[in-house]
Amino acid sequence: MEHLINYLLQFGHLNQQQIELIKSKVVIKTTKKDEYYHEAGRIPREIIFLTEGIMRVCYYNNKGEEITKYFLEENRFIADVNSYNQGIPSTEYVQAITDCEYIVLSKTALDDLSQTIVGWDAIIAKITAKALAEKVNRISPMMTADATERYLTFLNNFPTVANRVPLSCLASFLGITQSSLSRIRRTIR
Repeated sequence: MEHLINYLLQFGHLNQQQIELIKSKVVIKTTKKDEYYHEAGRIPREIIFLTEGIMRVCYYNNKGEEITKYFLEENRFIADVNSYNQGIPSTEYVQAITDCEYIVLSKTALDDLSQTIVGWDAIIAKITAKALAEKVNRISPMMTADATERYLTFLNNFPTVANRVPLSCLASFLGITQSSLSRIRRTIR
C-alpha cells in the first residue's frame, strides 16, 4: 500500500486523513502468471496499481497474431484510459507475465475520491499525462530503428524487464520473430 501512496505523493500533496481515505477505498488482488487480468470486449470498471510482477498489454491483429504493445512493471498504473473514460469495450488484453499483485481502485472509489479530496483530479491528470508521455517516448524511437537497435533500446530503457518476460512476448513487442531475437541476443553478448 505504501508504494501506491508514495507514487501518488510524487504528483501532489495528501494529508494523513486523505491517505487513510484512499487506503479505505482500495482492494488488493492477485493474478497468476499467464492469466488475463482484462480481456478485450469488456468495459473496464477499475484501474489498478501494480505492486508486484509484470503485465503486458496485447491485442490480436487481423491475421489472428498476438501482438504485444508494451510491458508494465511494478509501481505503474494500468488502465485502458479511453475505454474506461468513455465506458466502451476495450480492444486490448492485459495478461500477467509473472505472478502479479496489485491494488484495485474501482470507478466508484475513484469518483468518491474525486468528490472528497481537493486536488485529486489534478493528481490523476498529472499521472495520466506522465503515462501518455512515457508511452510515446517508449514507442516513437522503436518505429525507425532496426531490430538490433530496438532490442538495445529496450534493454537500456527496461533493464529489469528483459529477463523476466518470455522471448516470444519480447519478440512480438519488438516486431521481430523469436528466432531473429535469439540471433540478435547471441551477437551482442
